[in-house]
Order: sequence, then C-alpha cells, then structure tokens
Amino acid sequence: MKTLTKTLGLAGAALMGAGAAQAADDVTLQLKWVTQAQFAGYYVAQDQGFYDEVDLDVTIKPGGPDIAPAQVIAGGGADVVVDWMPSAMASREKGLDLVNIAQPFKSSGMMLTCRKDSGVETPEDFPGKTLGVWFSGNEYPFLSWMSQLGIPTDGSDGGVTVLKQGFNVDPLLQGQAACISTMTYNEYGQVLDAGLTPEELVVFKYEDQGVSTLEDGLYVLGENLEDPAFVDKMARFVAASMKGWKWAEENPEEAAMIVLDNDASGAQTEDHQIRMMKEIAKLTAGSNGALDPADFQRTINSLLSGGSDPVITADPGEAAWTHTVTDKALN
Repeated sequence: MKTLTKTLGLAGAALMGAGAAQAADDVTLQLKWVTQAQFAGYYVAQDQGFYDEVDLDVTIKPGGPDIAPAQVIAGGGADVVVDWMPSAMASREKGLDLVNIAQPFKSSGMMLTCRKDSGVETPEDFPGKTLGVWFSGNEYPFLSWMSQLGIPTDGSDGGVTVLKQGFNVDPLLQGQAACISTMTYNEYGQVLDAGLTPEELVVFKYEDQGVSTLEDGLYVLGENLEDPAFVDKMARFVAASMKGWKWAEENPEEAAMIVLDNDASGAQTEDHQIRMMKEIAKLTAGSNGALDPADFQRTINSLLSGGSDPVITADPGEAAWTHTVTDKALN
C-alpha cells in the first residue's frame, strides 16, 4: 500500500509540474451524503495539502437526504460528483450524460442484516418475512437478488413483504422487519450500539451474493471530457484524491479526526467515525482509482435483472465510463 501511495504521489507531482507556474484551478466536488468517513479520502487530500501540491483549489460540498448529486452537476453546481452507479446510470438513461472517471471504492458495503430470533438463518428462510429495503435506486441489488432466488417481492404467497426503510435501524429493533438494509460502515454499527450482539444477527453481504453494485464512484458530464484542460484538471484531482484515500487507509484514526474537523453540523462522534473509517478502508483497499470493467459489467447486469421494474432498460456500454482520466493520473 505504501508503494501505491508513493506512486500516486509521484504521479501527482508529475502532473503538477506542467502547470506549476499557473494559478490553482478550482474544482467543486459534490458528495453523495453528509460529512463522514465515507468521504475521508477527499478531506484528507485537502487537509494534507495533496490538492495544493497539484495546483487545485477544491471545494467539498456535503450532501444530504434532499441533495441529489446528479441534479447538482446538471445545474452547474459541481465539476465532479460522488454517486452510486445505480443512481448514476438511472440518471444517464434519463438523458444526463454522466460518465464514471474513477472508482475509489472497489467493494460494496451493502448488506441485509437479520435477527436470528425472526427465524432467518439462510436465504431460504426469507419467504413470508418482512424485509426492510432502501429505495431511491438502492433497492435494485435487492430486487436482483430476490429475482435470482425466485422469491416474489410483491407480497404474494411464497414471497417477501418489502418495507420501504428509512435511513435508520428502527424496523429491526422494533420487530417491524426480520431483516433490514445496512452498510458495513454505518447502520450495522448502529444495530450493535442498540444492544444486539453479532451472535444474535445473521448478515448477508451483497458482495458475497454476487449482486453488489459499485458505490461511491466519481462522475462528470461527458461533454466536459472533450476539453483537454478539464481532463488534465480531473487527472490531478483523481491522483491527489487517491493519495488521500491511501493515506486514510494507512491512518484510519487520524483520517477520522480530519473528517470530524470538517463536520460543520457537529453530528458525528469520534468513536463512530473511527469505526466507520476502518470499515471504509476495507472497501477502498485494492483500488488505484481506475474502474475495473468487470465490476462495471457485474453492476450493469444486476441493474438489468431487477425484476419487472429494472433501474435501466439497456446496457450503456463503454460510453458510461472512461480510463482517460485515471490513465493520465496514474502514469
């Protein structure tokens, strides 16, 4: 990992050399969610001066439940956004030319967490149960999984009842659902904090079920990639951001503190952010920023097989991603 960090540092330095005499270029990054360790790499890159090293002045805009990254970039409010591929591809099919330029997250953190006392120990126990599922594009890995298992999701006999879950763990704690959607780095910890133990739970990781979809990629508008100056700016941004991510992987506690320093809301806590960063490091591990085409295709296949209402109706192909930026950033 240290070797990769060094390589990213050299790549960033080389990119800086071409424009060292120029004023710093402005970059606005829109996050998918609120300030937390899920986005530590960007805050670290800013805090440690990695963006400064490549002549970038980066503004990081937190997200939230009422902020859609695709809408922000469509309205000119950001140069680059963090988004999950399901929602990005849905926006693309609706006409917004979002293109993945980098994929810092190699693995998915999404899981279905179940209480053993609900009678669920294997997927064969799902029929007849109520399962909490996030919507707004997050439901498609679940629907694809149920489709592969042959389990109806319309509440019919032999199927499951789908509970539209909010971003909390109350349905599991209050017995409203046998299982709920959780992320390895967030809601699962909330379940444990509420008093349930790992021994009382059964966890199904979407990654293990073969239906995971790519999370937290970097997306820009395709038309901007026709501008060499923009490509150069994004290459410097990706190089510095990945340097930040590798630093965060190696220094999770320090990275969590940097995130807390940037949490204007004051809502985050030290213990939660340290735990989150340690889990996030498992998801970014193994990525140098470049999208793996096989991971992209697995995601697309999952989105296309989401039952009667798939998130997309056609494979967008290679037009939806590019290695142009990461090739320039990492070579």
